[in-house]
Amino acid sequence: MKILSLPIIALSLFIIFTACNNKAAQKNKDLVSSDTSVETQKANTNYKPAFAQQYRVKSVHTTTPYTVTELATGLQNAWGIAELPDGRFIITQKNGTLRIANQQGVLSDAITGLPAVKNAGQGGLLGITIDPDFKNNKMLYWVFSEAIDGGNVTAVGKGMLSNDEKTVQNAQVIYRALPAYNGTLHYGGRILFDKDGSLFVSTGERSDKITRPQAQDLNSALGKIVRIHPDGTPVNTNPFFNTPNAKKEIYSYGHRNTQGMTLQPQSGNLWNSEFGPRGGDEINLVQKGKNYGWPTITYGLEYSGGTIGDGITQKEGMEQPVYYWDPVISPSGITFYSSNVISEWKDDLFLACLSGQHVARLMIKNNQVVGEERLLTDVNKRCRDIVAAKDGALYVITDGNNGSIYKISKK
Repeated sequence: MKILSLPIIALSLFIIFTACNNKAAQKNKDLVSSDTSVETQKANTNYKPAFAQQYRVKSVHTTTPYTVTELATGLQNAWGIAELPDGRFIITQKNGTLRIANQQGVLSDAITGLPAVKNAGQGGLLGITIDPDFKNNKMLYWVFSEAIDGGNVTAVGKGMLSNDEKTVQNAQVIYRALPAYNGTLHYGGRILFDKDGSLFVSTGERSDKITRPQAQDLNSALGKIVRIHPDGTPVNTNPFFNTPNAKKEIYSYGHRNTQGMTLQPQSGNLWNSEFGPRGGDEINLVQKGKNYGWPTITYGLEYSGGTIGDGITQKEGMEQPVYYWDPVISPSGITFYSSNVISEWKDDLFLACLSGQHVARLMIKNNQVVGEERLLTDVNKRCRDIVAAKDGALYVITDGNNGSIYKISKK
């Protein structure tokens, strides 16, 4: 029998250990999962999911040690957060001002110079993103509720952050989601750049029964995800650009109130989070020209307890959510985690939840949810937006008159 020398044995053991370690780093779901759901409350409805993995999947648990740090307090109804190229963060406050936070949580004074916002109800200064060439042009893009003739609209503004970072210069409104409506709910409000340099913007259907049907109306920008150029003009490859009596900017329709949008890092696919009413919060894989059903189909009820429309959850020609919740967790901002710092989180989707008062982690495999976890459950604050930063940490902003920034990072 041939005896291996010690160096060869050591090398063999190293190779075996490395292979096992790499395999474990590829999110071995079976070792960290449970057959029970994270949700224990009774559902509002008796609706049945359309397919397996659409509702109350098994719970999972992060095995990597991580820590939660409250970096800052004192934010005034924070709504949107975006990472700047130098690792700092720019944050919107509903009252119409911006703040910048550094990695230590030091907050700037309020940055002014934006157009007046309609700060009432769910309106105000909402989502924000930075120009892909921000290092050179300092351009910001944001969503806000604006009062115009005929009511209020979801609007998009752009402007340049001044060198002293105290004001936004040459601010202008580049887009308005028409028609206007005299209400203060369901503005949508997220904004992001796609890989081609165009902007995705989400709009709400303004909540009321009189405006809900406009989510299905291609001649209305309400209840949509629109795609525009940085000057506000519609992208000519949009699905209804050449359709008579349709808004050229529409990318997808049949949405209720999208407060979260993000691009999947590897595929580049667009995903959204969407508020349901009483039940029926959704995660959708958003595709060009598709109809996401509201208010014709939904897994939720009226707040009064009655059915919405015909009380149906499926209809030909309308897309099913990838995942839904009942009761609601109110998913607002969302982000995919693409870092290797916490390898078991890679390619997972994280959601900042308002009424749920937690951060939801969804494990995604082949565009289906295979596990759910709840983080920040002991913070007891309404989580409004979340960003996966370049340093491998998650940064979460909370709602309220004394909002916070939380950092979730590897120990």
